[in-house]
Amino acid sequence: MKVQGRHYRTIWTEGCGDDETLYVIDQTALPHEFKVLPLRSVEDVCQAIRDMWVRGAGLIGATAAWGVWVAVRTAPERGFSDFMTQSMEKLRVTRPTASNLVWALERQKKAMAGLSGKDAERAVHAEAAAIADEDAEFCRRIGLHGLRLIREAHERHPDRPVNILTHCNAGWLAFVDYGSALSPVYAAFDEGIPVHVWVDETRPRNQGASLTAWELGRHGVPHDLIADNAGGHLMQHGMVDMVITGADRVTRGGDAANKIGTYLKALAAADNGVPFYVALPSSTFDFSLRDGVRDIPIEERKADEVRVMSGLSPQGRVESVLICPPETSARNWAFDVTPARLITGLITERGVCEASEEGILALYPEHRHV
Repeated sequence: MKVQGRHYRTIWTEGCGDDETLYVIDQTALPHEFKVLPLRSVEDVCQAIRDMWVRGAGLIGATAAWGVWVAVRTAPERGFSDFMTQSMEKLRVTRPTASNLVWALERQKKAMAGLSGKDAERAVHAEAAAIADEDAEFCRRIGLHGLRLIREAHERHPDRPVNILTHCNAGWLAFVDYGSALSPVYAAFDEGIPVHVWVDETRPRNQGASLTAWELGRHGVPHDLIADNAGGHLMQHGMVDMVITGADRVTRGGDAANKIGTYLKALAAADNGVPFYVALPSSTFDFSLRDGVRDIPIEERKADEVRVMSGLSPQGRVESVLICPPETSARNWAFDVTPARLITGLITERGVCEASEEGILALYPEHRHV
């Protein structure tokens, strides 16, 4: 995506040799400031993931992959293996729900097997770059497969825009490029299909309000920000043609973990006959799990994300305010699981399939016996 006239990915390196440096966009500063941060140590990378400078399943995976490269560059010659084991464990525990993180670390572990020093550095650099390129390409393909669904919706109602509701941010900022849920929207808009997006604010961190709305605005896509609880009302009144969300982990049976509140949107969609799609690259599948509600680990984050909100003051300063009585405690589950029975289809880089084991394995037969 272009920002201030320059094309950006969400993670990249600049320089060469010993001067090559890893950079990310600080998503906690958006939408009020566009800020780029260097990540020079494993601790920097862990903080970037844990404190949500980067977020979204695909980007978390790519950041972890580049984090292994950062670790190799800073590893001592003696004790290299122990240092790398400790560094990869630090990266692994930063966030528990998105499957892409562990998937990326496993790829890097294989890439550097038996290597150390400059050989290991070259191997993990190449693998991190491959993971990032693959993430962007898979998201581009997701856009093309989802475009067909939007085109069909437009053909049914050619006299008005296709109204799409999304929850949280599963766009360019959540991946290396293009995004998952928003990739079909961008593809449709670029093709000239009239689209309009209902953007859930996505409490408590407001990724919809701060990130999705920012992205759509930069691309020129018509959209309106709505309160999280407005989606059901819009569906009841025929104002939503489809829901498209992303996912942080999807089981082999099609259960999908996504930002808290997604399950409620799926229930409302089912009650009103609105198609509900989940868009994801194959790196988000966890083929080892069958029951998402029982088996997907759900991250619980700090209570102050619920108790405190930040925004731009009339004086142009970003300020935080307490929105509840000081003595009030809060709980903050970051994700919920939408059962496969509520999902119309999964939009992947290989095509659209049913949210079922057979539907998924028809596209990914190599995982049938996992």
